[in-house]
Amino acid sequence: MSSKPKRPQHVFVVARTERLSPHMVRVHLGGPAFDDFVGTADPDKLAATDKYVKLLLAKPSLGLEPPYDLEELRETLPKQDRPARRTYTVRAVDHSAKTIAVDFVVHGDDGLAGPWAAAAQPGDKLALSGPGGGYAPVDDPDVTHVLLGDDSALPAIGAALESMSDTATGVALVEVAGPADEQDIAHPAGVDLRWLHRDATGAQPGTLLLDAARALPRASRPVQVFAHGERTAMKAIRRLLQDDWGLEKREMSLSAYWALGRGEDQFQEEKREPVGVIFTD
Repeated sequence: MSSKPKRPQHVFVVARTERLSPHMVRVHLGGPAFDDFVGTADPDKLAATDKYVKLLLAKPSLGLEPPYDLEELRETLPKQDRPARRTYTVRAVDHSAKTIAVDFVVHGDDGLAGPWAAAAQPGDKLALSGPGGGYAPVDDPDVTHVLLGDDSALPAIGAALESMSDTATGVALVEVAGPADEQDIAHPAGVDLRWLHRDATGAQPGTLLLDAARALPRASRPVQVFAHGERTAMKAIRRLLQDDWGLEKREMSLSAYWALGRGEDQFQEEKREPVGVIFTD
């Protein structure tokens, strides 16, 4: 029985960070790893606006330095002390500066990646693998674009909007905590960008997004959908788009990025269980 192929680790160096909003930090990563990351990437995945990388995050107290010998660490460290893998969208690739930008949702000390990003300093190292990805808006004036997501999908939605031609049409619904979490994103005049603020209503994450999606009229033209966010909301949006709108799976990029009340590790494990399944066919 063959083992899974090893994922190559690119060890980036933090160039700078910027606070985009109360709950989002952008980390610009550069260094010698950039050329190898870009040069070895599948061109289609590098061109995707939802391209993602797998970060490897180690506990600072253990003093581990990337790249990590994961096979050795599996033999010497308990599971809770090994570097944790987290999936994040690459917001932008700057070929002139030789950096990639990764946006992190930050909620205090919750999680691993958010606190790391909030505390990151120039010179810090970060190991990652990838990129993956499979969505980019089609450049077709006959297609209506529908983008639906919460904070976790905002980097990919922002990248998609900025990549669209000036003649693109459609709607983008983005649910965030409040007005301070909105971002100034360039987008075509024909794409209606709407922000939904859950803190003002006390709504559970995903509730406002689902309600707003249900209120959308079914486009009469071909539709290309990008919908990602909280799992329960994504399941309901999938039913809306397939059952009510009559869309086929191939017309949608739709998945859960996280699940309310679940840690990242449990969320990933549940992807293989019925509770984690988004598409039933």
